[in-house]
Amino acid sequence: MSSTIRPAVVLFGALTLICGVIYPFAVTGIGAVAFPEQAGGSIVEVGGKPVGSALIGQSFSSPKYFWGRPSATGPMPNNAAGSSGSNLGPSNPALTDAVKGRIEALRAADPANTAPIPVDLVTASGSGLDPDISVAAAQYQAGRVAAARQLDPAKVRALIEAKQSGQVLGFFGEPRVNVLALNLALDAETGRTR
Repeated sequence: MSSTIRPAVVLFGALTLICGVIYPFAVTGIGAVAFPEQAGGSIVEVGGKPVGSALIGQSFSSPKYFWGRPSATGPMPNNAAGSSGSNLGPSNPALTDAVKGRIEALRAADPANTAPIPVDLVTASGSGLDPDISVAAAQYQAGRVAAARQLDPAKVRALIEAKQSGQVLGFFGEPRVNVLALNLALDAETGRTR
């Protein structure tokens, strides 16, 4: 019996040391050296104060700001500790009701806008933390934001173009806009601070 227990205990100890200590420290060290900004959370600062992360979405509800994708995290939106998908399939009535409610909220916030609502404004991302929206979603909101801030809509659209990121490696995904970066650019344009 000891001939089977001893190797099992030694293997358990070795794997615990490798997978539970050496590997995490090695990955953390490599990340800190090779990607220091991302490993530190990609914190965005304004005036020396942290205002958010470029990698985690934030909730904006004022009509003066662009709104990001809905967050599936709970109970607080965009809570990185609660990151997970909504796990609601396309035939689930709860998803249909949530999307209808989001459409009604967008229409109520900008009743003059009759354009089709981009899907990323009414559906949560897989993680519930997506910091980006499509260019179409930003353009959809431009009129509301311009009116709320009393800005020329062309100026707001120019900010969207300036903050637009292309496809990853030139062919992955779609062009997108980081909501926090866009809202900070709006604040800088109008002299507001967060």
